[in-house]
This record gives sequence, structure tokens and C-alpha cells, in this order.
Amino acid sequence: MKLNLFKKKIIKNKDLLPKKNYWIENFKTFFIAILIALTLRTFAFEPFSIPSGSMKPTLLEGDYLFVSKYSFGYSKHSFPMSFPNYSGRIFGNYPERGDVAVFKFTKNTKIDYIKRIVGLPGDKIQVKDGILYLNNTAIERKSKGSWRAKDRNNIMQTYDRYEEKLSNDFIYDVLDATPNGMLDNTDVYTVPEGHIFAMGDNRDQSSDSRILSQLGFIPFDHLVGRAQIIFYSRDRSEPLWKLWLWPSSVRVERIFKRI
Repeated sequence: MKLNLFKKKIIKNKDLLPKKNYWIENFKTFFIAILIALTLRTFAFEPFSIPSGSMKPTLLEGDYLFVSKYSFGYSKHSFPMSFPNYSGRIFGNYPERGDVAVFKFTKNTKIDYIKRIVGLPGDKIQVKDGILYLNNTAIERKSKGSWRAKDRNNIMQTYDRYEEKLSNDFIYDVLDATPNGMLDNTDVYTVPEGHIFAMGDNRDQSSDSRILSQLGFIPFDHLVGRAQIIFYSRDRSEPLWKLWLWPSSVRVERIFKRI
């Protein structure tokens, strides 16, 4: 009888204990999740989407990709809102010629650009008759016929497609929309120390380092990371409000495609 009374007393005392504050626990869990996400975004991988066709056919409008932040080391632009403000790079490594990289626009660092790196400090870059020259040597390329896609105005256009071999490790396709285009013949550009030279794979429809008054030479500190893999892709020519077209607008063949 005494034992039963003792058990009842314990149960009664338990009822008097304060209840766990689940709101606080949920907030802690949410805060930790956000902290982990920001850490991964800053030091490992950051997602980006492709808004334009300057990197066709390698990247298409509506591609979503992961960019490795550690590939070139860390500058202030590796962090959200470019904070903290410091100069230089920590664990800095120059990209390889041929890397597809995300970097800050030279005229406005709030804007991200993505292009292919073709020149490193000291390199001499020139385009003659649409052919890329690196240090006075023509980069090997061969025709792959024509390629059709919609342009920025959603109009179907036919391009000449070429396979360009920058090195044994970097063989990729480039497009030529117009013979003897405005950027098919350029002066010789000598890449200054601490800078890189980038071009779009869609050579006639890319605002890149060939236009010194716009992008020009890109400071090494402006690099954000190397484009690694496409994790999702959707044809943006279909409007979002047409929900029934969503399944058919997904480019399944591009998902998990390495860049």
C-alpha cells in the first residue's frame, strides 16, 4: 500500500514539471539548418541559374548548376554580399584554360557572369576569322555541322557548330551565328598580371573580355567558383503559368550533366 502511494506521488510531481517549449526547439533546428546551408554555400557549392544564351551550346537558358567555391580559393566575393571586405584570395588557385567559371562583373560586382576561361596572366589572345589564337597559335577546331536553337528573342536560329580543342583536357563545342561577325576579328590582347581572359562559347552573341569597354580583363579576386554540374534544367520558352507543360519542359537529358 505504501508503494502504491509513492508511485502516485511521483506521477503527480511529474505533472508539475514545465512542458518543453517546442517553438524554441524548432527555431534552434531551423537556425542550425540555415547555418549549415550558408556554410556549404560559402565554402563548398553554390547554386546558379543560366539566364542568357552566351554559353550555348554548353549551357542553356534554364540550366541550374552547382559551382564549387573551393576550386579557386576564397576572396571577399566568395561570401554573401561580399562581406567581409578584404583583398586577395585565401588558398588561391588560378583556373585552368578551359574552365567554365562564375565571376563578378567588372563594372558592377553585384552581377554574376559565367564564361569560359581562355587566357591567364601573360597570355596573348586574338580572334582571327572566328578562330581563337592563344600565344600566336591557332586553337584546333573542326566543323560539326549546324545547330538550331531559339535566340534571346525566342526566335529559332541556325548556328554553325564547331568542336574546339583548347587542350587534351578541354574539348568543347562553340557556335558561330554570323560569318565575319563583329567579334570574329580582334586586336591582340595581352592578359595583365592578376587577371584572366574569358569568352562565351556562343561567340557572336557573348559580351565578354573581347569588349574591353564592357567586361575586359577579369581580376583574379572576382572569381567566384568553377561550374561543375547541372542539377536541373527547364526550357524557359514555356511560360510558368502553364502548369500542364511543366513535365514536358524539363530537360531530363541535361540533369546531372558534368560541365
